[in-house]
Amino acid sequence: MNTIKQSDFQSFAEFYPYYLQEHGNPTCRRLHFFGTLGVLAILVGVIFTGNLAGLILLPIVGYGFAWVGHFFFEKNRPATFKHPWYSLAGDFVMFKDILVGRISW
Repeated sequence: MNTIKQSDFQSFAEFYPYYLQEHGNPTCRRLHFFGTLGVLAILVGVIFTGNLAGLILLPIVGYGFAWVGHFFFEKNRPATFKHPWYSLAGDFVMFKDILVGRISW
């Protein structure tokens, strides 16, 4: 198996294959999916209710699901620690890729 090493990526396009490699476990991917879905639901709720206090739940839900996936199923360290913005973008792109069937559920 050809593995991509974590390094200083020059673009998201360079980072995303590494991101996917770090999410090979189906349970980890599913937990990311539900965490991202939860984040989107919270954002919709905040928009419709105007209750900004709900924003405090965003990192708890988003990172909570993802980190359980990494620490207990994938058994690796989340890319968030070294590449926070690319990792955040990766969460949403992987969510979309799962929805459209580009990545297996």
